[in-house]
Amino acid sequence: SLFMAEMSRKHNNANILALGGRILEPELAIEIVDVWLYTEFEGGRHQRRTDLLDSM
Repeated sequence: SLFMAEMSRKHNNANILALGGRILEPELAIEIVDVWLYTEFEGGRHQRRTDLLDSM
């Protein structure tokens, strides 16, 4: 969803996006990719989580 794409970047700084080719219309897939690509990581309290993962 658009919401999940945005939150995965804002809160988790995700660097991988997976989309279901059989369950998404191409137009929605493009919207999701655009949201995901242009959403910036918020850092702050979310940075602690990503730092913990980086230390593993």
